[in-house]
Amino acid sequence: MTLFKGVGTAIVTPFKEGKVDYDALGHLIDWQIESSVDAVDAIVVCGTTGESSTLSVKEHLAVVDYAVKKTARRVPVVAGAGSNNTSNSMFLAKEIEEIGADGLLIVTPYYNKCTQEGLRRHYEMIADYTDLPIILYSVKSRTGLNIEPSTALALAKHPNIVGIKEASSDISQICKIAAMIRGKDFDLYSGNDEQTLPILALGGIGCISTVSNIIPAQYHQMIMDYLNGNVKAATKMQLKMQPLIEAVFKEVNPIPVKAALNIMGKIEKEYRMPLYAPTDETLYLLYEEMKRFGIKVN
Repeated sequence: MTLFKGVGTAIVTPFKEGKVDYDALGHLIDWQIESSVDAVDAIVVCGTTGESSTLSVKEHLAVVDYAVKKTARRVPVVAGAGSNNTSNSMFLAKEIEEIGADGLLIVTPYYNKCTQEGLRRHYEMIADYTDLPIILYSVKSRTGLNIEPSTALALAKHPNIVGIKEASSDISQICKIAAMIRGKDFDLYSGNDEQTLPILALGGIGCISTVSNIIPAQYHQMIMDYLNGNVKAATKMQLKMQPLIEAVFKEVNPIPVKAALNIMGKIEKEYRMPLYAPTDETLYLLYEEMKRFGIKVN
């Protein structure tokens, strides 16, 4: 099954005075969905951009629960449930299923790593434990562990594993995965904003995006243009977006994108340690690129 096609915003988790700012989160969700006729196609909560690694389990589940209720089925909610402990991921998956989310995004185990055989078994155990569809998440730069093409192919055979968010940055690897899964009921999503169109060209159906936090309608339109055959318009937008993408990833995600949302007046500029406020150089670059792109700034 396909969870969504288009752009899934990996939404930030706003904080205020050390706690989750649910009012700001609610406004963000509404804005993402309602910013235009052509807005975001899915909300992805408690991922890397959502600072899930510094949320307590109670906070994590509360954020998912809030997002499910706030979206009110207007778009699918995909919730992060990754861990370097298989049992923890299984627990989160079952709790998120009971909350009523539409799917799971599960990053590869980090720090302790594992073999590809261990990785396959890790995902299969989680997928056997929940009825929710799962999108694999491969981002070696964060976790130190890659999902090899052969492992992706093996996991694609599980009925509850429906896609992969590819953020390895290795376009040759992504091409191999795309070739292997061609014709199968298994979807390919870009996990890197600057590689969205190249991955669509390989048969991808969308992106789980950080930059769409600040330009949801434009991001959606770019993907729809490509999928509907207007490659010229999509390419023009991808290239126009590139300086903004570079600014949003000037420092480790989600430091700059939260600063950008603060510049737009949508959230407080607050992070969970060890993440910290961006430099003045990053703020200046963000401000200039946001203005150049046409984003309204305070």
